[in-house]
Amino acid sequence: MPRHVAVIMDGNGRWATARRLPRAAGHSRGVDAVRSTIETCAQRGIEFLTLFAFSSENWRRPTEEVSLLMRLFVSSLQREVGRLVEAGVRMRVVGQLDSLEPELRRLIDEAEQRTAGNQRLQLTVCASYGGRWDIVQAARGLVQRAAREGGAEQIGEEEFAAGLALSFAPDPDLLIRTGGERRISNFLLWQLAYTELYFSDVLWPDFDSDQLDTALRWFAQRERRFGRVAKPVTRL
Repeated sequence: MPRHVAVIMDGNGRWATARRLPRAAGHSRGVDAVRSTIETCAQRGIEFLTLFAFSSENWRRPTEEVSLLMRLFVSSLQREVGRLVEAGVRMRVVGQLDSLEPELRRLIDEAEQRTAGNQRLQLTVCASYGGRWDIVQAARGLVQRAAREGGAEQIGEEEFAAGLALSFAPDPDLLIRTGGERRISNFLLWQLAYTELYFSDVLWPDFDSDQLDTALRWFAQRERRFGRVAKPVTRL
């Protein structure tokens, strides 16, 4: 069982279009898939779940759709935080949060405070997030530190990783991307160095507990070598 699962939730718009529904219907239905994934991960004993909710590139989408996504984020926080508290789920939101509306930032702060003591599952929502932004902001922090303290030659991978937005979590063991695309789309670029990548053709609103269990079974069959050679087969 992976310790940390990351998910690129893709396919809401295509799910709606295939049913001749407005894209808003797909995004609304996608919230149900989020709830199911959180519940299933908690039940399976997964410690960390990271969801790519809104990328830094998603701001380029039509203004109406961006506004809808932000309203959906607000309403989801208002409805779901109580359930997270009851389920023992701790929630964090990472990304360029200063680009979000003040009311949404207030709800994020409230959700993080209300769930801060929970330990069953560590849920991270990446909003207005990009992997390149994450690396740049970590580098800037290290440059400022080096300017104050000196010793830039002492900076290594561990020091760099400590400045990333998900420094509190181990690197993902498994990345799941739904919707049929085979790319990581500027998500957790540093952290995915040795992550197993699972691509599903299922559109996100249809991704349920059975689909997640299929991905977990696939992961269980992977041999993770991290650059080492495979273990030799012992013959009796």
